[in-house]
Amino acid sequence: MSTQDPISRRWLLGALLAGAATPIALPAEADAPRRSLRPHLRPGHPRAATAGHADVPSPDELIARANLGGEVGFVLADGRTGKVLDSHLPDAAMPIASMTKVFTTLYALDHLGPDHRFTTRIVATGPVQNGVVQGDLILVGGGDPTLDTDDLADMAAALAAKGVRAVTGRFLYDASAVPHFDAMDPSQPLQAGYNPGLSGLNLNFNRVHFEWTRTGKGYRVLMDARGARIQPAAPNISMQVVDRGSPLYTHSAADGRESWTVASRLLSRHGNRWLPVRDPAAYTASVFREIAAAYSVRLPDPAAARAPADASTLVSHESDKLSAVLRVMLYYSTNLTAELVGLAATIKMDGTPPATLADSAARMGAWIKKRYGVSAHFGDHSGLAHGTRVTAADLVSILFQAAPGGMLRSLLKNIYLLDDRGRLLKHTPLSVQAKTGTLNYVSGLTGYLSGPDGQELIFAILTSNMARRAKVLDSSRERPPGVPSWTRHARQLQQNLIESWAAMYPHN
Repeated sequence: MSTQDPISRRWLLGALLAGAATPIALPAEADAPRRSLRPHLRPGHPRAATAGHADVPSPDELIARANLGGEVGFVLADGRTGKVLDSHLPDAAMPIASMTKVFTTLYALDHLGPDHRFTTRIVATGPVQNGVVQGDLILVGGGDPTLDTDDLADMAAALAAKGVRAVTGRFLYDASAVPHFDAMDPSQPLQAGYNPGLSGLNLNFNRVHFEWTRTGKGYRVLMDARGARIQPAAPNISMQVVDRGSPLYTHSAADGRESWTVASRLLSRHGNRWLPVRDPAAYTASVFREIAAAYSVRLPDPAAARAPADASTLVSHESDKLSAVLRVMLYYSTNLTAELVGLAATIKMDGTPPATLADSAARMGAWIKKRYGVSAHFGDHSGLAHGTRVTAADLVSILFQAAPGGMLRSLLKNIYLLDDRGRLLKHTPLSVQAKTGTLNYVSGLTGYLSGPDGQELIFAILTSNMARRAKVLDSSRERPPGVPSWTRHARQLQQNLIESWAAMYPHN
């Protein structure tokens, strides 16, 4: 930023003295502080003796004012040398939620490569004669986390363009590229769309769209696999509205079909939401069969099977490059993508599929230890699992080591500032590329900070209140009472720390 920018240094210090009414634009619920900060520097701080410079709040005061309970750990380091400039509980191992995806990104880039693409294929066990496949037609998954309904439509159109209209054998699907898991974290609320099943064949982030409309006799419900262009039904997934108090939802699965029920008291006159799919391979195959019919390709009901090695490929679809997939994953913090790319990296590294997500995560942890010298415990690749524990010092060490010649910083999300009315400030003295992490009573932020005086800083901020978290772990509610308020205060602390660091540590 130009030194002639009138808001660079003066704007930053003014914001701090006014109560930092410029919150960082985190994914949700960041807001302005309820009261002004009383700025001062801790005795002995290197900036305390600087004559003619405005004071800034100490981290200790910011932590006290946040009143989060539990623990707060942070580390700030010089981005050029790695020297630690400030810290608080730097070696406290804490849950890091979706910041786990930083480790998963490095793991996937190393083992799969930034240009890797996930391929989904349609293969046949016999030739096509007069529009009929003389054998079986098989939908083969390659673990693509981004495959969507429109991609399936493109594949069905390509199949029809080859003249295929029917098969003499079976319609099969092969999801063996990745082990099947019913859910990423079974302790999450049953209906949480961010916690679906996993397999080698996935669709729409393994979510099904549930829509309801109240009628005179009850509710009309639709379950579909909508994309941007088309909205096919999800024929293997059903929903029933039930007059009951609890549970809120129930789910069962058998023989490639899934059945949901929902308590009627939850439903408004009209609404919709996404629900998780537990058997994503069966879901994908049934939706493909539905789409294929629209292109006059008649297929029998799908069944699971392994594709023969000598089957011929009729149609294939490739994902974007892994680097692009990871950028979107980090931006939206997509759990399914993290787990699938983590599993793919483990399989590529060891040649054997892991038995559990925890097993795959442990292998990632061993690689992190060997590659970066950091000891961390991972329960999965996304950060949903309760067992993940990492220190702020470890996060900063990883980011520092990954920076030279790496692409991690370019993949991280730009974190912007907001004014006191929640509007984006397009010209500010701070540039932040970071990853957030949020669970119930867990919130953190880690990344790179460029300041108005040419600072290049690396930071990690971890906050958690495990006593309060323990009380809501088994809650069926996706947003238990008390969590939104606590998260707002945690995010406010994060932004205030970042602003104070930019003021206290000019580039020398």
